[in-house]
This record gives sequence, C-alpha cells and structure tokens, in this order.
Amino acid sequence: MNVDRSLEGKNAFITGSTSGIGLAVAEQLAAAGCNIGLNGFATSEQVQDISSRFQSEYEVEVTYCGFDLREVGEISEGLTNFAKEYGQVNILVNNAGVQFVSRIEDFPTEKWNVIIAVNLSAVFHCCKVVIPGMIANQWGRIINIASIHGLVGSVNKSAYIAAKHGVVGLTKVIALENAKSGITCNAICPGYVDTEIIRNQIRDRSASENKSADQVVYEMLHDKHPTEQFIEPGEIGALAAYLCSDQASGINGSTLSIDGGWSAH
Repeated sequence: MNVDRSLEGKNAFITGSTSGIGLAVAEQLAAAGCNIGLNGFATSEQVQDISSRFQSEYEVEVTYCGFDLREVGEISEGLTNFAKEYGQVNILVNNAGVQFVSRIEDFPTEKWNVIIAVNLSAVFHCCKVVIPGMIANQWGRIINIASIHGLVGSVNKSAYIAAKHGVVGLTKVIALENAKSGITCNAICPGYVDTEIIRNQIRDRSASENKSADQVVYEMLHDKHPTEQFIEPGEIGALAAYLCSDQASGINGSTLSIDGGWSAH
C-alpha cells in the first residue's frame, strides 16, 4: 500500500489527530503529500511539535483547529474556516472517540449523551459540512474510524457500541448517496491498537485485578486477537492513505477490519 506522493496538494482534515490512531493517519496522509488539519486535545507545545515535524519531513502545511466535537456550531465554523484557508476539504477522517464503561442500568445519561455526540453525531455533522464541496469538485474521500465494536457486541459498552454500529451504517448511506460524485466513504474497524489509551487501560486493569501488566495483555489478546498481537497505529494509517488513493476508487461503502482476526470468530 505504498502511495508515495500520490495525494500531493490534497487537503485532509482528521478529527482526534493529536495522538494515537488519528496522529498515525495524519502522518501517513502528510507523507502522501496532503496538507493537514489537526484536531484534538493537545497543548500548544504538542501541536507545534507535530506541525513542525510534518512541515519539515513532508513539506506540507499544517493547521490546528481545536473545536469541540460536541458543538454543532463549532464543527461547522471550524471546517468552513479550514476549507476557506486551503480552498477545499478533499479528505475527511472521522477518528475522534470517547469511551465509558458501565452496565446499562448504571450508565449515566450525561455519559451516554457525550459518547453519542462525539462518536456518532459529530461524524454526521462533519460529513454534512464537507460533502457539498466534494460534490462540487467531483472528488472526495471520507474515512470513518469505527471499531471492531461497530461489528460485534461487548458488555458494559452500550453507548460506544451503539455509536460505532451507527457509524458503520452511516458510512453505507454516505457511500450510496454520493456514489456518482467521485466520493468514496469507508469505515475502518480496528481491534486493540497499541496506543496510550490501551496502555492506560492495561495499567488500570492490572491495578484493579492485582495482575501483572503482562498477564492483562495476554488475557486481552488471547481472548480476542487470534494473532495475539496488538495492531500498530501505522497499520491503520497506511490503510487510510490507500483508501484515499485513486487505486482505491472502487472501494466504497466498505467496512474494513484490522483486528488480528477478532471478527473471524
């Protein structure tokens, strides 16, 4: 999936792109020649470090838009301003996500509302803003980072799973509605990815269950990933970059799993 500089001059906006999966996607797209719109939680120093590195290594422009994905008005204003600055949003990657675990009867309503807002509604609102420009240009790529939990169920994750299943369905609708406009929309469904979030979960579970971190990792991967290996963020970034290339123009409305075999169970 080597795309070289095949996306030279395209403008890509990636939500939740200051760390983890989103940052890996942003880096792969920058390497392919895209100007990058960053979004997510980060200090000004962290944003500057990412921007300087991308500009130096990949010779692309980088802008940070720290709008709140829970706020429809901020989404519209932020993406509209990015499009004005660069001329167009050619590529949109909806990656940002939040999580909370609890049984349904104990699940706080405010947590449900936030998870649905960020993980599902924001995907809709971001797409709504950028699709008209993509139609006008007769080219566009939308990639929704869903999750293995957009395909399977799991206890104590009702809001997250409802949102991610919704993202998979929304992906199909967007693909169908824009199939003749040069726009593709696909969902990537990762399993356990080696990110800071997962490492924090391992640490917390190790402490709460009085187990070693190695034992927790073994149990996580043995139960779910037949490969017994974490997915690397760069694997998701590489797939995203490929889906944005012209070679992938026939891939549309698809749900692509990177899960170490989890969904094959």
